[in-house]
Amino acid sequence: MPLNQQDKRRYKTIGHHLKPVLIFGGNGLTETFIEELNGRLEDHELIKVRVNAENRDDRAAIVDALCEAGKAELVQRIGNIALLYRAAKKPNPKLSNILRAQQG
Repeated sequence: MPLNQQDKRRYKTIGHHLKPVLIFGGNGLTETFIEELNGRLEDHELIKVRVNAENRDDRAAIVDALCEAGKAELVQRIGNIALLYRAAKKPNPKLSNILRAQQG
C-alpha cells in the first residue's frame, strides 16, 4: 500500500535525525544484505540506507531494488541516503523508530 503525503511528511520528520543503519557497497545485492535489510526493517520499521554508487541513475536503480527486495516503501532519497519504511508484523516499542517517536 503506497504511503500518502501526510505519512511521508511525518516519516521524513522522524527520519531526519536517524543515522544510516546499512551501507550498500560494492558487493551488490547479496542474500546476506537482503536478510540484514529485512531484519532492520522488522526491528526499526523506518531506516536510512547509504547507497555507494557512481552516479544518480545507479543509485536510483539500487534504491528501487532495495525497496523491492525488502518490500519497503521509499519515503525519501537525498543524495546517497534513502529513507525506507515497512510496517513490522509485531512492532517492538523499544526498537521501532515510529513507536518511539510517538511516545515522545
